[in-house]
Formats: sequence, structure tokens, C-alpha cells
Amino acid sequence: MNQRNQPILEASRLQLGATYLGEGRCSFEVWAPNAKIVELHQVSPNDRILPLRSERGYHRATFEKVAPGARYFLRLDNTIERPDPVSRFQPEGVHGPSEVIDSYFEWTDSDWFGLPLRDYIIYELHVGTFTQEGTFAAIIPYLPELKELGITAIELMPVAQFPGDRNWGYDGVDLFAVQNSYGGPNELKRLVNACHQVGLAVILDVVYNHLGPEGNYLRDFGNYFSEDYHTFWGPALNFDGPDSDEVRRFFLENALHWQTDFHMDALRLDAIHAIRDASAFPFLQELSQITQRRSEMLNRRFHLIGESDLNNPRVILPGNLGGYGLDAQWSDDFHHCLHVLLTGEKNGYYADFCGIKRLEKFFREGYTYTGEYSLTRRRRHGLPPKLNQAKQFVVFSQNHDQIGNRMLGDRLANLCSFEDLKLAAGCVLLSPFIPLLFMGEEYGERAPFQYFISHTDRGLVEAVQKGRREEFANFVWEGEVPDPQAESTFNACKLNHRLRTHESHQNLYDLYRELIEIRKSVPAITNAEKDSLEAQASESQNVLFVRYYTPDDEICLLFCFAQELTTCTWEIPIGGWQNILDSAMERWNGKGSKVPHEIRSNGRLTITLSPKSFVVLRRIKQT
Repeated sequence: MNQRNQPILEASRLQLGATYLGEGRCSFEVWAPNAKIVELHQVSPNDRILPLRSERGYHRATFEKVAPGARYFLRLDNTIERPDPVSRFQPEGVHGPSEVIDSYFEWTDSDWFGLPLRDYIIYELHVGTFTQEGTFAAIIPYLPELKELGITAIELMPVAQFPGDRNWGYDGVDLFAVQNSYGGPNELKRLVNACHQVGLAVILDVVYNHLGPEGNYLRDFGNYFSEDYHTFWGPALNFDGPDSDEVRRFFLENALHWQTDFHMDALRLDAIHAIRDASAFPFLQELSQITQRRSEMLNRRFHLIGESDLNNPRVILPGNLGGYGLDAQWSDDFHHCLHVLLTGEKNGYYADFCGIKRLEKFFREGYTYTGEYSLTRRRRHGLPPKLNQAKQFVVFSQNHDQIGNRMLGDRLANLCSFEDLKLAAGCVLLSPFIPLLFMGEEYGERAPFQYFISHTDRGLVEAVQKGRREEFANFVWEGEVPDPQAESTFNACKLNHRLRTHESHQNLYDLYRELIEIRKSVPAITNAEKDSLEAQASESQNVLFVRYYTPDDEICLLFCFAQELTTCTWEIPIGGWQNILDSAMERWNGKGSKVPHEIRSNGRLTITLSPKSFVVLRRIKQT
């Protein structure tokens, strides 16, 4: 065991926060070096003040007659009362009392051991807008449908307690508490349990780079924030300064909390490029080591997926190669390349991703920028991920950020043609990378996904409204920015699942299901890696050619982004090839395929592609 880890998680025998011990006994532990005296103010079911013992910044005690359901504040130096920083439940919101809960839950997933990351087909969803009810319980009836589609993992946007009842979740301030308006901790456990029952893994999006502004009381307790760094969202957290061991303990216990108490299969770590940490043993590396040890103890796979725009392979290299040891990372480069090809938008950061050669490079390497000069960054960007596997990159044509950070929150279904939507699906699901779908894209959902909040601080609301307007200064978009505070903005984002039964939407859904089935059943695609693929692009014809090969299987993909019929010639191995899918087929609501069902190559193949289409050719095995 790395000795560095020992004092952080074993600073005491107790967990942070309130731990119910049974028979009306409950232990409390809080790190609050900024207070000389910390007391427990139990406000229900009876009102009493109970002292905590202090030792080296920690305040601890075990009390009788404190059962689940008891609500309390922590009183600091007889002056202010605050919710517990490690509250497990905030039934009255971020400013109200914390509630003691019993962590016991009757799990029925003892035969669930998780999934290998290479098998993940991820479905990202926002709990509040996925259903009209906006709760964990309301998601459960849709799980069989997601399983039938071919999804293997759902990813929940952050569920840590945030202000009000509508928010993306990145304004969370009580990181151990499960959002009350979604149903609270037991309802989240029921959802995870139900996912495991049907064979779905669960990823939870967590935010370790900042806290939201409203209800953020950590400064009253300790040195949680750095004096040396700042982030886009406000003060950076203290991962490398004085008292950073205790701050790390807070976040390490949070990760173990989701991994152990909630049976999560993976964490998606939000914007890790905003985690400022110059220490010799970075927090992310420590997080990787500790969660891996817990995974081995639980005998259940567990993965860490980072969101990073650094194009730095160190993020996903193992520790013994000098990396942080994260299992995978979100890769925005893929999205940006694809988005420019589909929409023609070249504003803002999209200016760096023009041309089909950019997408070709991503297929070959996993990053588009590996040290080249970036016009928008005005510097060189990235390093080659030579030692990383394709299944370490999560790719998408849409996600919460790339839709929600548009001024109107418009999806591809509102920006592109039906043929474009099919082409986007093919690029993502037939890539060698880990695919991610954003809720509703599989049937062409048209409801926007806009930014929404429900803060109570009027000054903060006005600041957010102003910030949203300023955010789009570099983009040429018409119209007014939707008011993020308005409930109507939130309600407009709720999915219309009935849309899937309409003809063209059902057709798109069926294509997604077919593509996922091909991905799972065709070995050359299932096992595709960077060292077993070829990628070539024709800029003049706007066509990308990708070939996957294994000793027993071979696939050729042609993605045509041209606006008109295109005839192109590619070097392709000699032999017979079967057209197993052409998005221009009438079956997929196209105008008819120009590619024969079976074709023969003499080493070079000339083929006519329909506009905005893709074709999947599979080598015919000799009998």
C-alpha cells in the first residue's frame, strides 16, 4: 500500500459525516479546523445541542437517541449554523438541515460484477428532463427499452444536491447528498439496482473541480479552496496546498461513497483540466489507486472516465508509465470534427476542426491535435497518445455540453437533415472508440437541452443570465438567449418519448439498434484498435475510408459527407465484399443504394456513394 494514502483515509476510524450505527446510535465526524468549537444542533424530532470533541481539526462524537430521519445543523463557534459538509441527504435543500439516513439497502445485484470498459455503449441522461416526472423512479420503466436498443451503460448527469429543483447538476454543493427533488438516496439505489438487474452498468458524473456558488459553505469549515489557483467557475479546490491532505480525503471518500454505498460502476470526472494540482503525487493518480483497491475488495469492476480538453495522454496512461491511471477520457475533438462536417459551422473553437482530414487523424490516433498549432488557442496543443488504446476514448456526436452550451440548446435533429443524423450515428457507433449517445438522439428528439437553474439569490441569477449572454459573443447565432432561471426553459427540455413511434423517428431508432448490433456482433468492429485499422480521407470528394482487420474478419467503412453523388476509388484488398449496410437504402428511408449487394475487388475498388451516407462492406469468407 502506498504510504502516502494511509493518513488521509485513516485519519480516524469513522467515516466523515453522520454514520448511523444502529439501535439509535449515530457517530459524527467533521473536519473543521476553522472553528474552535463545533456542536451538533439536532432540530428534529427534538431540539437539543450536543458537543463534539476536537482533535487536530477534526470534531467527533457518538450520540444515543439519534435515529434515521433526525435532522441537524452543525453550529460553529456558537455563531453560525451550517448543513453538514458530508450530509447524506438535504430534504429541505442546500440551506436546510441535514438528515441522518440508514445506509442499509436490500441490494439484489450480488451476481453483478460490472462490465469491461470496452463493452460500454453509453447513454447519457439528465434525471430531471429524461421523463416528465423528473425522478429516479420514473427512469426505471425505460430500462428494458434501453437494453433492447443495445445500450450497456447509462450515465447520470450529476445528482449531488444543488440549489432549487432544476439544474444541470454542476452547481452541486453537498457532494455526498443525493438531490431531494430526484427522489433522494434510496431512490437512486433502487435505480442502480434495477439497472444491474437488466444488465446495465451505471456511470455517475461527479464534479471535483469546483463547487456551485449557492449553498457553498465549505469555507466556514476549512481550507477547501486554493489561494493560488482560480477556475472558470470560481475558486479552485485545494489539492496541493496546506491542509490539502484533508481536502483530498473529502473527495476520495466521496468517490468511495458512490462506488461502495451506491454500487456505481464508473465515475465520469467533470473537467479534470480545471483540477489544479502541482503535487508530486497528483490527486487523480491517488483517486485511481484507491478506487482500484476498493474494486478488488468488492470484486466488481470500476472505471474512472475523465473529461479533459488537454489532449494529454498522461491522463489515461497507467501509473507505472507516469500517468494518472484513469481508464478513459471524453474526447471533444471527435465531436468538433464531425459537427463541422455535418453543419458547416466554423465559429468559435470549431474553426480548429475544419476539413475531413481532421476526422481521419482522430480515427488513426485518438486526438486531432497532437502538438500542432491551434488557431483558437493561439499555441501548440496536445501530444500523441501512442501508448493508448482506442477503447480509452469516449466519442459522441452530441452530449449535454455540446448541445446545452449552444445559445438555443438545439440538437443535431434541429440543425441537420435526416441523412446527416444517420451519418452521425454511423460515425459514432462504428468507430473503434467507446460510443456515447445523448438521451433522445436515437430517435431524433427535437426538444432542446438548454441551460437551466433555480437559484434563490437574485444577484446570482442576474450574474448567470448576463454570463450566458456574454458566452456567445464569438458565435454568430440569432435570437435571444433563453432565461436559465425560467421554469419554462426547463420544461421545454423534457423528452417526448412518444416521438419515437412516428415514422421517420422510428426509422432512425431502428438504424441505431442495427448499428449497435453490428458493433457487437462483427469481430472486426468489436475488436477494432488503432494498430489494426487504416484511415484515409479524400478532401476533394469529402469521403472518409476506414478499414478494420483481424485474422478472421475484415470491414471497410466509407463515410460520404458530400452533398451530391460521389464516385471514388480506394485501394481495398482483393476478394469478395458484401454490402451489409448502406444508410441510403430505402429500408433506412433513403433514396436507394448505389452500391451492389456483393462486389469484387481486384485490389482497387471504384464505388458510387449517395450524398450524406455511409456504407459498411464486409469481406466474404472463402468456403
